Order: sequence, then structure tokens, then C-alpha cells
Amino acid sequence: MNIFRRRVLVQGLALGAGLAVSLGMASAALAEFQPQKPITFVVMAGTGGGADKAVRLMQSIIAKHKMAPVPVTPINKPGGTGAEALVYMNGKKGDNHTIMFTLNSFYTTPLRQPALGIDITTFTPIARMAEDTFLLWVNSDRKDINNVADFVKAAKAKGSGWIMAGTGKSSEDNLLTDFLNTAYGLNMKYVPYKGGGKVAKELAGNNADSTVNNPSEQLGFYEAGKTKPLAAFTPKRLPMFKDTPTFTELGQDMVYFMQRTVVGAPGMSEDAEQYYVHLFTEVFNSDEWQTYRKKKSLQGDLLTGEKLMDYWKIERDIHKDMLIKMGAIPG
Repeated sequence: MNIFRRRVLVQGLALGAGLAVSLGMASAALAEFQPQKPITFVVMAGTGGGADKAVRLMQSIIAKHKMAPVPVTPINKPGGTGAEALVYMNGKKGDNHTIMFTLNSFYTTPLRQPALGIDITTFTPIARMAEDTFLLWVNSDRKDINNVADFVKAAKAKGSGWIMAGTGKSSEDNLLTDFLNTAYGLNMKYVPYKGGGKVAKELAGNNADSTVNNPSEQLGFYEAGKTKPLAAFTPKRLPMFKDTPTFTELGQDMVYFMQRTVVGAPGMSEDAEQYYVHLFTEVFNSDEWQTYRKKKSLQGDLLTGEKLMDYWKIERDIHKDMLIKMGAIPG
């Protein structure tokens, strides 16, 4: 089975986890823990990307509905494909006022850089807010590229001169680029940037030939007619891009998602963990977040606690296999 095919095994972990979070337990925790200073919300990616946009929306939801007694302050730490953020969080052991929003580099960066000393199972599982989707994009100026077959023809003709822009090294975008190269016999050059927003701008400005951006990162340029999607790395067509086929439809077993998860520092107190689970369950159930999920083609149910930790362990193993296959880490 292709390592990009992630079936019901992972998504099944979400059953019963979403709206079934025990509000009784959370309410008891609220009586014991309340944040006493601003909450630092670390984004392990650059400004303007999908993670950054999601965090700033959650910040606004919390403030608008007065869900927390203190401000929530986002800070971006994109260095080293998330290494900067992971090391920062790892140094916050026992801190009840520091949380982080993760990507799949939560798995891949510790695997690629064992010297960092990061064990993701020591982090506090708070809430998976969504799983983000990926599409293959090109600039709308490319009138000769209207489907994946056209894309393959053009990319083959340009060889290593074809630039695929992406976020980070050996990251989600790098993994998908490697898969496309292998599946279609291409030799695209992968060029990493520090955030999905920058990647999207590079494509819109014709400084890259293609990207595999999330919808939230490319949406503004798409709506402005500057970029166009060719295929989705999803099991079914996305409602927002109903005319865009999936790679599965095109005969390629390519399905891939990225977690959008709130993580607490290692050693966070149990009371604080329950507080944040309750807080982000409220955020998840808000009209604003549900509207955002629909608009940005986000998938996945709310996942918390042990079920979230189990999800991390499965995903870490899946990504380890991916990295071994692409030669990024030894087998």
C-alpha cells in the first residue's frame, strides 16, 4: 500500500473525540487553573501561511467571545523547518502559558534532526483542529498547462530547471514534490521557503513553476485569477474546487493531509491541559471556526487527549517511512 494512502485507521481515532469532550471534567479544571499572564501561541511556520492564518483567526475568536481572561499572543518561529519552535517549546517544560500550533514538521523535523533531542510524545496533546489539504498549483499565465498531463509534459521538458517552491526542507511540500518526481519520472528542483504565504507569492509572481500549497495559502491568488489548481491530494474532490480532479481519479495513489494541532509544552499540568482542551473545543465549535474550515477546505474532526497522542504516534511512523523512502534519513 502506498505510504501516501492514509485510510480510515487514522481518521477513525477521531470518532467520539470531537463534541464528546467532557465539559464536566473541563469545568472542574477551570476552577483549579486560570491563566495568570498572556498566553504565548507559537506558530512553527512563517507569517502568511496556513498555520499563521489559522492561529490569528483563533486568537480573534478567543478575544471576540471572551473565552480567556488574558490575551493570546502569536509568535512565529519558522527557523529550521520548525526546529526553532520545537526547541523553544522543549525548553518550556512545565510552562502552563505556552502553546504551539503544529504542522507535519512536528514529525519530520525531529526525525531528520535527532540531535535536537525532541521526543514529541513528551509534548501535551491539546486539540487537533483540522487536517489541511494540498493541491498542485501553477500560474494562470501557463495557458499550455490545464491538467496534470500538460504539467508532466512541461515539467519533463524543463528538467531540473523546473522550480517547485515549498515550505521547509524534507517537509510536507518536499515529500509531495519527491512523490511527484517519482510517480511521473520528473526531475523538478525543490526550493524551500519559510512559509506557505511566501511560497504562494512566488508562484503568483512567476518566480516558481509550481507549488503544492494548501487552499488557504493560495486562495487569494486563485480568486484573483493569478493561479490555478490542477489536482488535489485528497480522497474526494474538494467542494471549493469541484472541477479539479483528485490524483486518485488520475490513477495515482496520492492522498495526504497535514495536521493543524494545538500542542502544549512538555510537563504542562493536568489542570492546565484540561483548561486548554475546553478552550479549544469552544473555538472548534464556534461559527467562525466552522466557517473557516468550510471556506479553506479543512477536513478532520476534533481530536484530543490520548486519542490525539495515538494519532501522533501513527503519523510519526508514517512520516518516518516517507523520509526513509526519499533518502532523507537512514532506514
